[in-house]
Formats: sequence, C-alpha cells, structure tokens
Amino acid sequence: MRVLFVYIIPGGGVDTLNRQRCHALSQEGIECHCLYFQPGSGLQNVEAEGVPTFVTGNPSEMIAIINHYQYEALVVTCAFMEVRMLRQLGYGGRIVYEIQGLGTMAEARQKMADSHQYIAAYADAILVPATPHVLDLCAETFPNKLTYSFNNPLDTKTFTYRKVPKPDAPIAAWFGRLEYNKNWRDFLFIGYHLVQQKPETQLWMFHDHTLAQADDAALFELTVADLKLQGNLVIRSNVPHAEMPAIFSTIGDSGGFLCAPSRVEGAPYAVIEAMSCRCPVLTTDSDGVRSAVVHNVTGKYFDHGDIDGAVREALELMNDKTLRERIRRMGQKHIEDSFSIELYCRYFVEMLREVGAL
Repeated sequence: MRVLFVYIIPGGGVDTLNRQRCHALSQEGIECHCLYFQPGSGLQNVEAEGVPTFVTGNPSEMIAIINHYQYEALVVTCAFMEVRMLRQLGYGGRIVYEIQGLGTMAEARQKMADSHQYIAAYADAILVPATPHVLDLCAETFPNKLTYSFNNPLDTKTFTYRKVPKPDAPIAAWFGRLEYNKNWRDFLFIGYHLVQQKPETQLWMFHDHTLAQADDAALFELTVADLKLQGNLVIRSNVPHAEMPAIFSTIGDSGGFLCAPSRVEGAPYAVIEAMSCRCPVLTTDSDGVRSAVVHNVTGKYFDHGDIDGAVREALELMNDKTLRERIRRMGQKHIEDSFSIELYCRYFVEMLREVGAL
C-alpha cells in the first residue's frame, strides 16, 4: 500500500518525523511519499536520504499526484483546511489528521477551535504524539473522533552516539526558532550566568533563519550585545540532519548539555535526538517532554522562568560526573526502548488497519 504525508513546509521536527517514518514503514511493505506546499530548508535532508517528495501548493497538482499514486491513506499534519480541500477534490481514501507543535496553550486551544469544522466533517481519525495537553484538547474538541496517540519514532541504530574528539570547553546548546514559545531569551540569560562561573563555556545555538520572526531576530541581536556574549556564542543555521549525531555527541562529551527552555512543546525531536546521542538534557516541563525526561534519571527539569534554578541544575549536571554519566546512560536507553521505529510501525499499522486503510 501507499501512504502520503502532507505538511506545509519541510523543516523542523515534522521534516525529521516524516523522513524517519518513511524509512521505517518501508520495512513493513508500506511505500511512503511526502508532499509539502512550499519549499524549505529541510529539502536538503530529503534529497540526501532519497525520500520521494513533492512540493506544490497547487490543488490541481496535488490531486493529480494523489490520483496517480492511488494512496490508500493521507496523513495531513496541521493543515486542517486542506483536509476539506482534498475531500472536495474527490479523494475518497482515508485521511488521518495529525497534530504536531501547536505552540503555547492559548495558541493550541485556538488552533483546535479553528480546525473543528474541518476535521469533524472530513477526517477519519486524529493522530497526536503522547502529549498530555494535546490529548486533553482533542478529547474536549473532538469527543467523537477516533484518536490515536503514540511517541514519534527515532532510528536509534543510526541516530546514536558517535565517538568524537573531546572539546576543550563545555558546550550549552539550544535548538529552535527565534520566536516566543521556543524561549531563546531564557537560554541566553542561563548562558550568561554560566559564563560568569565557567568563563570557558561555549553557547551553541541552532536555528532556521528563514523561519525566524523579525521582531525576535532584532531583539536577539540586542540581547546578545547587552549580555556581551559574542565571544562565547556560536550560531549555526540549517545544519544538515546527517551531521547532528556527531554534534550532539560532541556536546555530551564536552561536559555540557542541551537546554530546552520552551514554554510548551508537543513532541520536541531535539530532546530525544540529544538523549539518543548521550547528550544530557536540561528542560522546562513543557508537557511534551514528559514521555522522555524523568528528573535526575533521564534528564533534568527546571521551572519555567527560574533562571537561578536553571543555573543550579546546569552546574550540578556539569560538575557531578557520577550523576551526569548515569543520566547520559539512562537517557539513551530510555529513547532506545520507548521511541523505537519498531514500536512506531506497530502502532501505525494498527491505526491504518482500524481506520480501514489496510
């Protein structure tokens, strides 16, 4: 059978998710393609991995592709109006509406309300990651719609720890977009206080400059200058995904960590990818991380907005080598056990069977 994954733009976590599950499901005899409405930075990863991908925002071209390949099911991520459009264009197979990355609680609730009329009428089922607030909102908004929830997959056999030269200084890293919910500002303030105590600390920030909000980008530059972090800060944009295992491994071996200060998250790939590469994670309880991070077991938490508390947890993670190594080891094992592609395939195939696509 064939499945088409539909999303707005190739980039961020959905780009990673689509590539991971296309490869995984192919091992189950399911041919998977991707369709995006516009080009994005993630196309470099798609091209490198050879996932069949189409880019078009033209409805006539979309339905022509769908009719040509005769997909038994479409998984449409976040683009709720397109679910109705595809039905009106004549698609009669199964449509699973997938929810990923809704932003803050207020934004999530509004997006759910906006999508209701489209999803209730035109989707056969809903798929969400194992994120408590999203599941609660789904039950509230779509009480009668078939809903599935399981962890996003990660191929931990290939995306795993690599032996790399040990850096001379610890690295605190942040991944995301320069926007409110990803909370880059708190990372800079945490980094500032770490540099006061450990002047050699390097701050690495990874983002997609094409998705940065203009106001945030300008404020970011001012904040860096005010905190005088230029000498410690390294910024990289649109790093090829194939390079990330070595980067996470480098951060972990440096004695540093991934800092994830988001306000709310659905299922942040950077967190599970870091853990799979033995890079410890310091994060806010942004809801979507709960399936991956257990405090002082597989990672560390700090309260949102508590910069002093974050710095204390970071220093313990950097200085207590016994705790640090235990977290690195247990974090990696947890990702291998709970986010495997085998588990994802089992749940996904079961979903397809239950909605009548298989």
